[in-house]
Amino acid sequence: MAISNYSELKASIADFLNRDDLASVAGDFIALAEAQMGREIRHHKMIERAEGEVDTRFSQVPADWLESIRFHVNDDKSSEIELISLAEMLKFRNENSATGKPKYYAIVGESFEVYPTPDTTYSTELMYYKPIPALSDSNTTNWLLTSNPDAYLYGSLMQSAPYLKDDQRMQVWSVLYSNAVQSINTESRRIRSGGSGLKLKIRSY
Repeated sequence: MAISNYSELKASIADFLNRDDLASVAGDFIALAEAQMGREIRHHKMIERAEGEVDTRFSQVPADWLESIRFHVNDDKSSEIELISLAEMLKFRNENSATGKPKYYAIVGESFEVYPTPDTTYSTELMYYKPIPALSDSNTTNWLLTSNPDAYLYGSLMQSAPYLKDDQRMQVWSVLYSNAVQSINTESRRIRSGGSGLKLKIRSY
């Protein structure tokens, strides 16, 4: 059975489990799988870029922010703003309450705290991971289901085990799911590091 959309995924879950009474909970299995994949998958298609301005000690993170990749000031050097711990941030502030161009940031709830506190408005760029778009009856597919339906299927089957109780196939689903996630992350690292084998040919005139 092809798995190209939300409905087909739910049908495949029921088929693999050999159950025709899971229509009301298959969506929950998928949602739980998405929550786990959101913690474990880091793919280049999840990368987002946001430009902004920093002029205060605290700034709100983007609503779809999962994890930072790179944060820098848009100046002639693209000066990096380095991620540090809250303990390190407190140490810096206790030692010196200077203002100036931000060099460090820490994550405080849903905000970034920068140090030094900006002495003016700085243009910044944040590169970060955003969530995998959740499947639903209105959003029937996404890039991950299109390219890696096995991750969705085995992840959902793995999440079904506690509901069905004592399903001996749990270990099988878990291994297949882990293999799929590892393959997704490995592929993304290879592409981002330039190991895809593709070369851009530039023609001179």
